[in-house]
Parts: sequence; structure tokens; C-alpha cells
Amino acid sequence: MTTPKSPGWARARRGTRLRSPVRYLARKLGFYLVAAWVALTVNFFLPRLIPGNPIEVILGHMAHFGTPPPDEAQVLSRILGLGNGSIFEQYWQYLDGLAHFRLGTSVYEFPVPVATLIRQSILWTVILVGTATVISFAVGIGLGVLAGWKRGTWLDNLVPATTLLTAMPYFWMALLLVYLFAQLIPALPASGGYGLTDNVGFNWPFIASAIQHSILPAATIVISSVGGWLLGMRNMMVATLSDDFVVAAEAKGLKPRRVMLGYAARNAVLPSVSGFAISLGFVVSGSIVMEQVFNYPGIGNVLFQAVNNDDYPLMQGIFLVITLTVLGANLLVDLLYGLIDPRTRIG
Repeated sequence: MTTPKSPGWARARRGTRLRSPVRYLARKLGFYLVAAWVALTVNFFLPRLIPGNPIEVILGHMAHFGTPPPDEAQVLSRILGLGNGSIFEQYWQYLDGLAHFRLGTSVYEFPVPVATLIRQSILWTVILVGTATVISFAVGIGLGVLAGWKRGTWLDNLVPATTLLTAMPYFWMALLLVYLFAQLIPALPASGGYGLTDNVGFNWPFIASAIQHSILPAATIVISSVGGWLLGMRNMMVATLSDDFVVAAEAKGLKPRRVMLGYAARNAVLPSVSGFAISLGFVVSGSIVMEQVFNYPGIGNVLFQAVNNDDYPLMQGIFLVITLTVLGANLLVDLLYGLIDPRTRIG
């Protein structure tokens, strides 16, 4: 047993010392830089381990129009950004291309650069999935706070119904909404991101058309995910309401609204905030199934087309963007938790 005067007590105290913010930040940045390098390396080797070769696909198409030149494979490899030489030389060329923001050229949209395709599609996904994620989080957390505070009431009994909606696959929900609001009640468009006759640009007809086309995809995401936020927040509220500081606040005679929001909900929401930040990292990847059902021009649809057409440069570029975004979201969560709860900097 250690006492305040014993050497063991001093060592234990030193072992639980809080790291300074600068040291904590440097440690986290170092860890995520190593994780980013591992992700870049895996992103380089993984497409090369998949059966097939985009060069052979293109040469096979060219063979229908005549015999390709002998050095055509090397030329195509350089154009597509796949590199030449040994695997180590290709790896160095890959890193050099990333340093100069060169992601290669698409195969099925040849000769459009991969960066152009990603830039054109990622904005659609970020606006749609990002907005729907924020709405589902806000609605789910708000209903979860009320359901946990008024447990046993009719609002609390709605939790199983929302959980059932969460368990329903995305494409089932999407097809159901299309049937109800595009066929049975033809009020909303069933597919696409905007009207075929609209002029793409920052003009009101195009913006109104894009909003109208995004309602059903956004509703699919919100309905399918709000139950998870609601259930998690409701359970955390029930657990937090039994803590001593909440009981003490109620014993002081504070207003129920202040106890609910300022004491219980404020502490119960922390796990949901970390989950929300991580889910924002996956916003970039979009929802491939949802975008396929609605033929939405997002990055998930582009990824699906890349897989179907053996477009390795495009797949590699999309995976890279998704991976770095998720890592960035996790880094943001770690730094945010270090500020909110200093106990996470112990060590």
C-alpha cells in the first residue's frame, strides 16, 4: 500500500500526469501521420493485387481497330498514372504524383483526369449525405433526450419503431419512397440529381431542381439512421439520470429543463458527438446503394462505375480520398475530446 510520502505514490502520480496540449497534439499528429502513410501504401498495393489490368483492358479494345504499337503499354501506363519499372519505382512515382496532386487518368472516362471526376461528384455527395447526416443526428439526439427524460411514456415507446426503420436496408427504404412519392403520388422525381433540361450552374431553376431531386435520397438516409442516434442517446440519458451530480441538481430544486439540458443531456451526448464526428468522415464515401437506386450523380455512383469498368486509377483515387477523410475525422474527434475531457490526456 502506498502513502502520500512513499516513493511508490510519487511514481504512481507521475504515471498519471496529464500531458501538455502541445505534447498531446504532437503525439496524435505523429500517430495519424503513420496511419496515413500505411493507408497510402495499402492504397497503392491493393489495386495491383486485384486480378486484371486496366492496360490490358484498353489494349483489348484497341485491338478491335488494329494492332497497337509495341510501346503502347508503357505510354498508357504513364498516362493513367500507374507508373513504370519495378514495383519500388512505381511506388516512388505514386508518392511523387500524390505530392503534386496527380491522381492519374480515368479508364472509362478517358482522357478525363481522376481528380476532375472526384471534384465533380464529391460536392453532390457532401451536400446531400452531409445535410442528411446532420438532420438525422439533430432529430435523433433531440428525440433521444426527450425519450430518456420521459421514459415509460408514449414517446419512449416509439424507440422500437425507429429501431425497426434503422434495421431496414437502405435500398428497401429507397424503393418504398420511390413507389409512394414518385409513382403512387407523383410529387417528386424518382431519379437523377437535376432535370435533363436544366442549365447546370448557380441559377435558381437549377438549384430548385437539385433540391427537389435530393428530397427522396435525403429522406432515405434520415429515416434509416435517425433511430440509431435516438436509441443511443435515450440509453445514455437513462444511465446519466442516475448519476450523483444529476440527483444533486434535482435536490437543489433546479428547474427540470435546466437539469435535463444542462446536466443530463450535456454529459450524455459526449459518446454521440464522437460517433457523429466519425460518421462525418464517411460522408465523403456517400451511400453507394442509395445513389444507385436514385441514379444520383455522387461519388458512390462514380465508384460503382469504376468497379464495373476496371478503372483502377479512379478506384484508387476515391479510396484515397475516403481514407484520408475518415482519418481526418478521427483526428478531429481525438483532439476535441482532449479539450473537452482532459482525462484523455493522461499518460
